[in-house]
Amino acid sequence: MDNNNYIVKSLELHLFFGRIMKEHSLFLRAGFTPANANFSNKAEYFKKEFEKLLSDAVTLSEGIISHNVLCSGELVTEFTLPAEKTTEAFTGIGINKGITARELRLVRDCRQGSIGEGLRCKVQRLNRRALELLDGLIAFKELILRNVLCCQMFTMNYPLLIEHIIREAKLYREYVSMLERDGCLTDNAMRDTECFWNRIMMEHAMFIRGLLDPTEEDLINTADSFAKDYSNLLSACNSAQRRTLQTSSLDETLKFRDFKMAGTKGIEECKIRSVILPLLADHVLREANHYIRLLQCE
Repeated sequence: MDNNNYIVKSLELHLFFGRIMKEHSLFLRAGFTPANANFSNKAEYFKKEFEKLLSDAVTLSEGIISHNVLCSGELVTEFTLPAEKTTEAFTGIGINKGITARELRLVRDCRQGSIGEGLRCKVQRLNRRALELLDGLIAFKELILRNVLCCQMFTMNYPLLIEHIIREAKLYREYVSMLERDGCLTDNAMRDTECFWNRIMMEHAMFIRGLLDPTEEDLINTADSFAKDYSNLLSACNSAQRRTLQTSSLDETLKFRDFKMAGTKGIEECKIRSVILPLLADHVLREANHYIRLLQCE
């Protein structure tokens, strides 16, 4: 087992996915009605627990994380902190913005240090906490989905969005489990990465299309075009040559990233009519940045 690889890959996973999970919890809470106050409280619990996990991961990551990950825009962007402030004001849901400030310093510092004694044990404890939390969060999301699909609950979140965030949580859990079992992420585990993230990008385009104000016709048409492009890439996943598909996915995602970046800026500046929370816009932008790094590293 490569001890350094186990430590670095674990921390990189938590820095990216830990933030994603805490934001999923926030989006779920923001979508509940007063009739489901108990579900709001449960979502708040998971938000706070993943904030603690993310905070601990940031503390352990100083001088450890690779330059590529730190500078990819998948952990934080220039929009993350303003988006958190605005989203907190809009929803009344508290957000630990200090974590974001620390991550921004981590990105700016971008130094590479040595891995000290005892760090592996701390990372192992972090991984085990993550697995326990993920088991609970996945079960919670699946309960919400069942309730919505049998009309026992109303939420402002699409059923497809709930399915979407379940898949992301399960991927996170799969990777942490693999690190605990094998000490590394194997190539075989990454084989289906492209199809997974093309589906995620397609659904992002569909969500954006559905959450824009009906008057934003140009943006709706552009989002719809991205949804169709990713649908075609998804269809080609099992038939196209590997390198050809990878190049097409990268080209498409670079364009989609630029669209998301412009949209995040426009929403933050109140220039786009929508029901998209600023933090949701930044959230999907970071996921595009993550996917771009994976494609460029393959």
